[in-house]
Amino acid sequence: MSTHPTERSVIVPEFRVAGDEQLSMQLVEDLNVACDAAEEAAGREPLVLRLGGTDPERTESAEVDVHVVNKWERALRRVERIGAVTVALARGTCTGAALEALLCCDHRIAAPGTTFALPVLGATPWPGMALHRLTTQLGIARARQLSLLVPQLDADRAFELGLVDELADDTDAALAALLSRVGEVSPAELALRRRLLLDAAGTGFDEALGAHLAACDRTLRHEQGVTPAEPFPQPQW
Repeated sequence: MSTHPTERSVIVPEFRVAGDEQLSMQLVEDLNVACDAAEEAAGREPLVLRLGGTDPERTESAEVDVHVVNKWERALRRVERIGAVTVALARGTCTGAALEALLCCDHRIAAPGTTFALPVLGATPWPGMALHRLTTQLGIARARQLSLLVPQLDADRAFELGLVDELADDTDAALAALLSRVGEVSPAELALRRRLLLDAAGTGFDEALGAHLAACDRTLRHEQGVTPAEPFPQPQW
């Protein structure tokens, strides 16, 4: 984990994954450390993931056992539920662990020339949770194309499909502009809405209604001055 100053003159938690970096316990620990820093900031600063690099070797994940994979998936789930804005900055080749991390972020900025591909193990597509996230985020038709028929996407196509949200030559400037736009948004409220979105795909209307009504009541009470803004409850990991 590292920190990086933005144009807002603040230090934000960062996590980095190179395009040629294999999944490891060190990578899991680094991601958890970055999440710890974001949580200690109580959501006041974003969690930034810098992803991509050189072309990876096709043996990615070959020397990792399933217990490390489980810990990695739990760390990624932590990113999805953290009480802070999460932003991915992608450049170069974004595959393997880098692509898996990208799929967990609120906003994804890619430099032109970035390429995206699902991770592989030798010559075999890796059957990780990236497949699940692609399906819930892009729909089964596009996920099927990406996972079975398209070995690699360029940045323009990834933007067209919604895999990334923004293309920018200067990703740091785009990050600063994004943070200035969301600077007034309560991290707790943002995290609450993200959780409702994540749960929507697997929740029926009647089951979801209670959670959404509770969220509406919470927002109304806050706006009416009945209750102060509540910090987003951090889960125990």
